[in-house]
Amino acid sequence: MKILNDVTQPLGFKANGLCSGIKRSGKPDLALIFSETPAVSAGVFTKNSVKAAPLLVSIKNLQNNKAQAIVVNSGNANCFTGTPGLRHAQETTEVFAKLLNISKSDVIVTSTGIIGKPLPFDKIKKAAPELVKSLSKNGFDMAAKAILTTDLSKKQISVETTLGGKKITVTGCAKGSGMIAPNMATMLGFVTTDAAINAKMLKQALKESCDHSFNSITVDGCMSTNDMVVVMANGQAKNKTITSAGKDYKTFLDALKHVCLDLAKKIVLDGEGATKFITIEVTGAPSQAQARTMALAIANSMLVKTAAFGSNPNWGRVAQAIGALGIKQITEKNLKIKFSPFDKKEISISVDVGLGKQKAQVFTCDLSYDYVKINAEYN
Repeated sequence: MKILNDVTQPLGFKANGLCSGIKRSGKPDLALIFSETPAVSAGVFTKNSVKAAPLLVSIKNLQNNKAQAIVVNSGNANCFTGTPGLRHAQETTEVFAKLLNISKSDVIVTSTGIIGKPLPFDKIKKAAPELVKSLSKNGFDMAAKAILTTDLSKKQISVETTLGGKKITVTGCAKGSGMIAPNMATMLGFVTTDAAINAKMLKQALKESCDHSFNSITVDGCMSTNDMVVVMANGQAKNKTITSAGKDYKTFLDALKHVCLDLAKKIVLDGEGATKFITIEVTGAPSQAQARTMALAIANSMLVKTAAFGSNPNWGRVAQAIGALGIKQITEKNLKIKFSPFDKKEISISVDVGLGKQKAQVFTCDLSYDYVKINAEYN
C-alpha cells in the first residue's frame, strides 16, 4: 500500500465545494461528491435516537446498496426541524438527481451544523447548478473544506494498492472536532474507491474499519444526531470483483482501515481546543468488548482529560475511572497503570487489569479552557 502525497480521486469520481450562503462567515458550506457510474455503497449511521432529517432519507436510499452522489451542507444540521426539514432533505435529493441525470434514490444527503434551525433550502437549490457545473477530478479539496464546521483544518487522505494486478485508489475526507463519541457514527466521513467489490463484502469492510477507527475515538463523550460514514465503490479499476474474504479482500480492507484510522486520528487532533493526543490501551481483559468499555471510561473521564491538559500524570484518576465501572474482579492488586511522559503533545496510557488476554485501544484528546469557550459560544 502506498500513501499518496497528493489527494487523488479514484477513477470515475468528481467533487466540488462552494459557498451557498448558509454560513454567515462566507466560508464554503456545500459539497458534492459524484461517481460517473453507479457505485456499490455502504453506510454506518449514528445510534442516537434523535436522527436528523437527512439521515432518515439517506438510510432509506442506501437500502439498495447503491449510490452515485453525496450532497453535504455545513452550517445547519437540519435536525429537529419537523416535516419541513424532512421535505427539504428529500427535495435536495430531487434537485441534484435532476441536475446529474440520476435517480433521486442514488443521492445521499447529509447536513452538519446547528440543531433546531430551519434549513435554508432555497440557498442550496440556488447554488446547486454551479456546484454540479464545476465538478472536477481535482475538486475533492474544495469538498473537504465545504463540509467543515468548527474544525480547524480539513481532513483527507488517499492511498493506492493493487488488486489482482490492477491499481486501485481509496480516498477519504471527514469533518469533526466536537460532539465526538463512538457508537457509529462520530462525525461525517466519505470514502470513494474505484475497486470492484460486492455489497456484502463492502459492508463488512466498512464495519470492521469503523470499529477500529471512528468507533474508537472520543473527544467529549457526546453522540451527534447527524453523523455518518459512507463509502462508494464504482469498480472502474476493473479488478476482479471481491466477493469473499480472500487475499484481495484483505488487501482492500487494509487500505480502507488505513484511510479510516488516519481520518479518525485527525478528528481527535482537531478536537475543539485540544492540545494533546492521547492513546489509551487496556490489556488483560476477559473480552475485547469489556476492554473497550474500560478504555472508553478512561478516555471520557473529565478528570483524566484535564490532567492531560495540565501535563499532570495523576494515575489515581485512571484508577477511579476503571473502578467506577463496578467490575468487582478489578482491585488494586491486579490493576497496573503506566504513563508515557505527560509533557509531550502525544501521550499514552496503558492499563493491564490482569483478568484475561483481550485488549482494546481508543484515542482521545485533552480538555482545555478553549473547549469550554468554543462550546459556550457555539450557536
